[in-house]
Amino acid sequence: MNTTNRCKLTSAILAIVIALSPNAFSQDHPKGPHPDGPPPPRPDTPETLAIKARMGDTSTLMGDISVPTSTKECENNDHITSLICLTSLLKSTLSEDALSHVQTEYSVEQAKSWSNLPAGAFPERPGIFLGELSIEQRGIVKAILKEAASETMDEGFDEMVQTLNADDYIGTISTDYKAAYSSYNGKLAFLGEPTKDGLWELYYGGHHFAFSNTYDNGKLISATPSFRGIEPFPSFEMNGRENKPLLQERDAFAKLLTSLTNDQQEKATLKGTYRDIIAGPQADDAIPDIQEGLAVSALSQAQVTLLKEAIYTYVGDIHETEAKEYMEKYSNDFDSMVIGFSGTTALNSEDDYVRVHGPALWIEFSMQSNKSTNKPGNHPHSVWRDRQTDYGGQDQ
Repeated sequence: MNTTNRCKLTSAILAIVIALSPNAFSQDHPKGPHPDGPPPPRPDTPETLAIKARMGDTSTLMGDISVPTSTKECENNDHITSLICLTSLLKSTLSEDALSHVQTEYSVEQAKSWSNLPAGAFPERPGIFLGELSIEQRGIVKAILKEAASETMDEGFDEMVQTLNADDYIGTISTDYKAAYSSYNGKLAFLGEPTKDGLWELYYGGHHFAFSNTYDNGKLISATPSFRGIEPFPSFEMNGRENKPLLQERDAFAKLLTSLTNDQQEKATLKGTYRDIIAGPQADDAIPDIQEGLAVSALSQAQVTLLKEAIYTYVGDIHETEAKEYMEKYSNDFDSMVIGFSGTTALNSEDDYVRVHGPALWIEFSMQSNKSTNKPGNHPHSVWRDRQTDYGGQDQ
């Protein structure tokens, strides 16, 4: 059985299992019951054994690796031109086998193969593991990701580094998966040939992270789905620094929610309890058609400013010129947008949840119990989607 059919069969079996589960989605608890713990390790198959043979447990230390001088040849005022040059530079350094993992044909099916799970629990991700690359090659990857993403502290590329550091941290205390938690296991792929006149996606992801920028004719046409999660939360020490990704997202939404009047909070309160995000991996059709919550048009100007700041903690993960375009698009939709939450407005307790629902924009932030550190506490899952341009608006 080829890889595509095997993935389809696995997805079909999973759908049947969920459907038959007595604890499947309910009106009171839209995301079902709390997991009792981390998912069990998957059984070994020839496919997973082949993947594990490529993996290791050494930190990639992406925050400290130097960008090689060879990347200077790619410096250009047009950042898309620079980005494409950097992808070509990386590919020129790869063996034929490594290149076969990095460069794939474009397909929405491939693009949808992202997850919040570690590498051993979701081997379907395309791409090459960061740990398979030489230090110099990782330096080129660093240049690629910095060109595509924001370089603001705690956002964009810095958020990527901190999420990798979290996996190194978890790897020191957890053995949940046969394929260990490690920054080694982040993956990079180019879906489609990176060119100025072609359709392609820069795919980067791993445990608690998905970055999926899609380009067409030399322009970014999609930056979603974009997933972020972090454990431990809100901060931890690892790889020589304090790490606190997603703290600014939480704080921005908490500031907005606590600014609401009692009447506004009542209108913004969602029915039921949300134990996780609903539009996560392999849940591309989960966003409801009917909006629920408080109309953004009912916010004061000061509250609208707080909403913009919260949205920008997501949109601001991409290059600033493209982030500005997204913010203009979403600001024009405010009259048709709502915000909703459940739990507390502080967003620091289990089952606290907030979302923004517009004609295109969908953002969720969900607090849930720790799963991988074996320590009391909660950690967030979060997603930014655009119902008009997810996966570049492509359907095949």
